[in-house]
Amino acid sequence: MNILIAEDDMPSRKFLSKFLSQYGDVDMVVDGLEALDAYLISIKENNSYDLICLDIMMPKVDGVRVLKAIRDYEAKRGVPQDKRVKVIMTTALEGTDFVKNSFELGCEAYAAKPIDTQKLLEVLEKLGLLEFPSQ
Repeated sequence: MNILIAEDDMPSRKFLSKFLSQYGDVDMVVDGLEALDAYLISIKENNSYDLICLDIMMPKVDGVRVLKAIRDYEAKRGVPQDKRVKVIMTTALEGTDFVKNSFELGCEAYAAKPIDTQKLLEVLEKLGLLEFPSQ
């Protein structure tokens, strides 16, 4: 599994990277512009991401705008819904309009910080990204 973590908070970024690296290859970026660049480069190199963990509150471009840009790009390319990259929004802002907007734009899930790894595993299984039951 190819994974992109877009997170400006270094402890959160390192935690997610360490946890998710046991399930695939992890790339990390620190802002929304880098996230969009990494996404587009992965498509160009024919090595697209299976999962993007996208922080809602990031510098330069917030996660909601990044999600919209990704979904618009996929729609323009005619990517079927079941082939789109899976996006999990991460946020410390529970119950906000940002989370609602993210679901309207097509994220698959959101994870409140601090991240509960057991819940994250359950979400990954539900999205079909893990091939074995979590422990």
